[in-house]
Amino acid sequence: MTTRYDNNFHSVFLLQYHLIFVVKYRRQVINDNIANRLKEIFGYIGYIYKIKIIEFNHNKDHIHILFNSNPSTALVKFINSYKSASSRLIKKEFPEIKKALWKEYFWSRSYFLMTTGGVTLDILKKYVESQGNSDND
Repeated sequence: MTTRYDNNFHSVFLLQYHLIFVVKYRRQVINDNIANRLKEIFGYIGYIYKIKIIEFNHNKDHIHILFNSNPSTALVKFINSYKSASSRLIKKEFPEIKKALWKEYFWSRSYFLMTTGGVTLDILKKYVESQGNSDND
C-alpha cells in the first residue's frame, strides 16, 4: 500500500490525527443515531477547516476520530467550534439527553489529540541522526 500525500501550492504533507472527545461526567448517552449525527456535524465543520475524516467510531461515553488536516488548519479553533456546535445540536435534536446531562454541557472540557504516523519516533530519530553521514549521501 502506498502512502498518499496531500499538497497545496507550496508544500506536500501528511498530517493525520487521532482525536477523542468524552461526554461530560462520562455519561453513557451516545447511541448509533447520535454517533451518526456527530459524524455528520464533524464532516460539515471539518470541511470548513480543511479536515477530512479517515475513520469515526464511538462508545457510549466517547467518540474516536481519525482525520487528515492541512498545515494551515487551526486545530484548537476547529475543536472548539465542533464541540460547541455539536453540543448545541445534539441536545436540541435528542432532548432525551437532558435527563443524563442536566447542565448545558455535552462534552467534557478535556480531549485527547495525537498525531499518527507510519513509523515510530525512534525510527525517525535514527533516520534524522544518520543524515549528513557520507554513507547515506
